[in-house]
Amino acid sequence: MNFAKNKDSKKKEAEQEEEQTQAEQNEESEELAEQSVEELTSLLSLPAETPPCRLTGIYGELNEEKCSEAVYSLLLLKDAGRIHDPETGEESYAPIDFYISTYGGSAAEMFAVYDIMRDTRDECPIHTHGIGKVMSGGVLLLAAGTKGARKIGKNCRVMIHGVVSGQHGRLEDVENEFEEAKLTQRLYFRALAEETNMTEKYLKKMIERRTNVYLDAEEAVDLGIADIII
Repeated sequence: MNFAKNKDSKKKEAEQEEEQTQAEQNEESEELAEQSVEELTSLLSLPAETPPCRLTGIYGELNEEKCSEAVYSLLLLKDAGRIHDPETGEESYAPIDFYISTYGGSAAEMFAVYDIMRDTRDECPIHTHGIGKVMSGGVLLLAAGTKGARKIGKNCRVMIHGVVSGQHGRLEDVENEFEEAKLTQRLYFRALAEETNMTEKYLKKMIERRTNVYLDAEEAVDLGIADIII
């Protein structure tokens, strides 16, 4: 009889110890989970004065794929960079770094990125960086950064040229495409004149003298394509 009671007592003690151990393990797991959440929140909730890395750009040909990525990135980075000042109630935006290295490409895609850059920089500064080669449509994108924050690599090569177009077929089609090419060039020169120290007249004369006009970093700064040599 006493043996049975002792056996039941030991069984209860073992169960109580197991329950206590399980409770301690659960408490430890909860503490670790809370600690992980706090660490993750700390990483994601960066203070306003130290925003996370905010960069995008185009490296390579100005085509539909690369330019669409640049457009979406600019829109997302602008929205993510909104900073609210609780004291004044005012909102500002952390700047976006936009890197460019291209031989050029589609004029239509260039204008798509350019228009989004213009719209974005009205509220959110865009710091452009020209590296390696900035040619053709890339020149306009470099110049489209926020004035005073357009940087160019010391060894970067810049090239400006007129619109290149090729068409064959019926005379009416060739004439139509030629008129479209002339319009594209006028829009390109007008945009460059707005963003730089160059005038449309100066650009036309420049292209008439040489098909491809090559510039170094210092010349690019002198013409207002960039502001700072790095």
